[in-house]
Amino acid sequence: MKGTVLEVIFRNAENGYCVLYMQGDSMPYTAVGTFPPLTEGETLEMEGNWVRNSRFGEQFAVTSVKVLPPTSKEAIFKYLSSGLFKGVGEVTAYAIVEKFGEQALDVIEHYPAKLAQVKGVSLKKAISIQESMLNLKEMQDTIVFLQSYGVSLGLAIKIFKAYEKSTAKIVHDNPYQLVDDIEGVGFLTADKIAAKIGIEPDSRFRIGAAIVHVLKEAANKNGDTYLPENKLIDEVYKLLRLEREDAVELISEMIEDCEVTGKIVRLRKDEEDVDMLARNYVCEKSIATYVKAMLNNAASLPLDADEEIELYEKLNHITLHESQAQAVRSCLIKGVNIITGGPGTGKTTIVKCIIHLLRSRNYSVCLCAPTGRAAKRLTETTGVEAKTIHRLLDLDFSDGKGKFMFNESTKLEEDVVIVDEVSMCDDYVFNALIKAIKFGGRLIMVGDKDQLPSVGAGNVLADMIASGIVPVSYLTQIYRQSEDSLIVENAHRINAGKMPVINNRSRDFFFDNKTDPDDILATVTDMVTRRIPAYAAVDPMEIQVLCPMKKGVIGVENMNLTLQNALNPPQKQKTELKVGLRTFREGDKVMHTVNNYELQWTDDEGGTGTGVFNGDIGKIEKISPSEPSLQVLFDDGKRVKYMQGDFEDLTLAYAISVHKSQGSEFPVVIIALMSGNYMILTRNLLYTAVTRAREMAVLVGSQENLEKMVKNNYTAKRYSMLESFLKTPPLTGRE
Repeated sequence: MKGTVLEVIFRNAENGYCVLYMQGDSMPYTAVGTFPPLTEGETLEMEGNWVRNSRFGEQFAVTSVKVLPPTSKEAIFKYLSSGLFKGVGEVTAYAIVEKFGEQALDVIEHYPAKLAQVKGVSLKKAISIQESMLNLKEMQDTIVFLQSYGVSLGLAIKIFKAYEKSTAKIVHDNPYQLVDDIEGVGFLTADKIAAKIGIEPDSRFRIGAAIVHVLKEAANKNGDTYLPENKLIDEVYKLLRLEREDAVELISEMIEDCEVTGKIVRLRKDEEDVDMLARNYVCEKSIATYVKAMLNNAASLPLDADEEIELYEKLNHITLHESQAQAVRSCLIKGVNIITGGPGTGKTTIVKCIIHLLRSRNYSVCLCAPTGRAAKRLTETTGVEAKTIHRLLDLDFSDGKGKFMFNESTKLEEDVVIVDEVSMCDDYVFNALIKAIKFGGRLIMVGDKDQLPSVGAGNVLADMIASGIVPVSYLTQIYRQSEDSLIVENAHRINAGKMPVINNRSRDFFFDNKTDPDDILATVTDMVTRRIPAYAAVDPMEIQVLCPMKKGVIGVENMNLTLQNALNPPQKQKTELKVGLRTFREGDKVMHTVNNYELQWTDDEGGTGTGVFNGDIGKIEKISPSEPSLQVLFDDGKRVKYMQGDFEDLTLAYAISVHKSQGSEFPVVIIALMSGNYMILTRNLLYTAVTRAREMAVLVGSQENLEKMVKNNYTAKRYSMLESFLKTPPLTGRE
């Protein structure tokens, strides 16, 4: 389609999404999509598809665009008076067009001094007008240039914002630099650009970028902070598909080059060479350094632990188990402590006791957790306010990059920091936390060592325990269990490799034996919509379905579509919005799927801030298709407005993966058991799923698949260096 911009109805300055009213050859029409900065009067050549919006009718959804200079006097006037040119309003624009007519833009670009002939335009102002037009033209041309290499419009704008005038040169010289500099540009995107530019397949730029890409993917997808060098070479070789006989040798040489340039660090571990991204090396080395310093610098608190514990027991009419009492003693003596145990083993009781003892002696304590839901649950169980780690450290994004205001220079004031659900902490978050604890301060980590590891890179809890230098209190005695309750008992049975107990007297643990996936889907849907709400007087939205995998009849994606149509079907009074293959409706239960440190939020108490994080669950309150935008109210009270560029961060959450449920607790959990990859369908995953249930756990699936998961003790190998750094740091090649 070709047309002239009559009006910019809407523009999102952050992501470039626009709604334009266009004049075509024969009739006006509406175009929507991501555009470079433009204004009324400009002529566009666009590619895309006609789509029908439920409220606004037929629109042209743009996938690529080319900006043409306006040619008519009217179009040139609109272009100049748009506000894009500093110092040019309607009066000046009219005067320029009256003086130079259809040659006005040519005069501005090539003969700016002539503009001084126009009343009110000085030579200085004329030069300024020329610079404004050239800068705008350069941006538009650069975006068109990037689009010619298959870069999406939104990503092209992002790249230009990073490099500005240097964009074309950088992309021509080394498109693989985009992988390092631009979030959202992966190796495959850069590789496509490089192929079109004509960069050779065995270019050192390409091989170096592939090495970094493989290490990044290992961290992002598997949580690995390093790879054995032989494994790294194999993965890079597969990715590059080089036909040279000396390809492996060439990759080995580039690994050495990457070490010299500081992109990676090479180490020796267990008699083999291993390679880390430099930032992962710095992060894990930093954690180890701070842990050791805290262990060495913390003095024993001047408290008689046994006397204080006895007094606490009398005040609260409880008796601590010896293992619990020993955990409290250790936390009063050592600078760093770990308290680990399964559900019902009294972790919360210990935390409450520690808080009481410390505060009664005027020591300050703060509580935190990796996610909003985990922090909320910690607040409810202890009666003390807990924050997310990001909020505790005061994440600030005013500089556009994001930084924690509490850090190694500006320390937290509290004497003791208690972090719950520590198994969920990745290296980056944990490093930020431990660096912010003041000299002589204490860190108490609480978690379940048998839970799934963090989604992000690293293996913090497991490595700390394995190192042997951090005091660990293991809790095995089960307390939280009534006679007719089986959730806690069965969680521990599963963790021990035993089949769960299933009987009629239980009020909170059920198993429905179904073998056919379609039957499982229908049963889960019926339980969510009818049976459980009637049995337990619970809102269907409080019932959380957990699925081991995303794909398949009873995978997360299909389960969500089915439950959405059952719980929140299309209705005339409910606005909906299509985002790719997904449809969002007002009232939908949704989850935020990545850490987005820039998203702004408000709450009903007048609070504001930035940052919405992976795993946060909420409900769509409002949809505005004309912008378009979504407004979500999250369970922790944060209200967030999502614009076009942020929609990909959201997904339906009637059903979620077990991994995404970590750190959360739900009144009722339904687990859809399925057959599939033994590396995924493990005892560890089933245990994590069951322990998400607070009041009721329901398993739906075949007896055979349940038995397979209970017996399957497979644990994926996660490569991390923290344990080694905590023991005896290995030397790098340069040390």
